Amino acid sequence: MVTVITIDGPSGAGKGTISRMLADKLGFHYLDSGALYRLLGLAAVRHSVDLGKPSSLSVLAGHMDIDFDTSDKGLRVLLEGEDVTVELRSENTATLASQVASYPMVRTALLQRQQLFARSPGLIADGRDMGTVVFPDAPLKIYLTATAEERAKRRHKELLEKGEDVSLRALMEQVRSRDERDMSRDASPLVPAEDAIELDTSTLSIQEVMDTVLNLVYLKGLANIIDQ
Repeated sequence: MVTVITIDGPSGAGKGTISRMLADKLGFHYLDSGALYRLLGLAAVRHSVDLGKPSSLSVLAGHMDIDFDTSDKGLRVLLEGEDVTVELRSENTATLASQVASYPMVRTALLQRQQLFARSPGLIADGRDMGTVVFPDAPLKIYLTATAEERAKRRHKELLEKGEDVSLRALMEQVRSRDERDMSRDASPLVPAEDAIELDTSTLSIQEVMDTVLNLVYLKGLANIIDQ
C-alpha cells in the first residue's frame, strides 16, 4: 500500500510550503489539491461556464487539460498547455476556487482524479479535505492552522514582495470570508479529521514547523524513510 501523508488546513497556515518541503525530503509525490479547484475556477471563467451551475462545472472538471511539471526549475502548473502558475496564486483565483469547491457534485468529479496521485513511493497530499474525504485511511494526518490575522499578514508580505500594492484590511476580510465559506459548506467542510494532529503555526518559523512534522513522521514509524 502506498504511504500517504495528508496536510490540511486553511489558506495561509503554511501547508503548501511544508508539504513541498516534506515531499522533497521524503522523495514522495506531491498533490496540491487546491490547485485543481483553482484550475477549475480559471477554466470556468475562460470557457464562460456559469459558476452557479455545478453540473456544468463537473463536466468541465472531468475534461480539464492540466499538467504539473516538477522540473528542477520548480513546480509549474499548466492549463491547456499554458503556464498559469502565477495566476493560480492570485486572490481572485483563490476566491473562484472556494466557490466551485462548495458544490458536492464538483468535489465528487475531482475526487478520483486526486486519488490517482497516490503512487509509489508515497504521496504528500496538501488540501482542505485530504484527511477527511480523499485519503481517510492515511497513516498520518496533519492539520495546520494559524490565526486569521497572522495568515493575512503572511499573504500581505508575499504580495508586497511581488510588487503588488494590497490592503492588509481587505486581505483580512477575504481570509475571514473564505474561512466562513469553507468551514460552513455542506460538501467536505474544512475541519480536522478526527485522528489528525493539529499544529498552530502562528508563532512558529517554517523550520520549526518542518522539524515538528518530521518528528511526527518518525513517531508514526516512518523514520526509515527520513534516513534514506
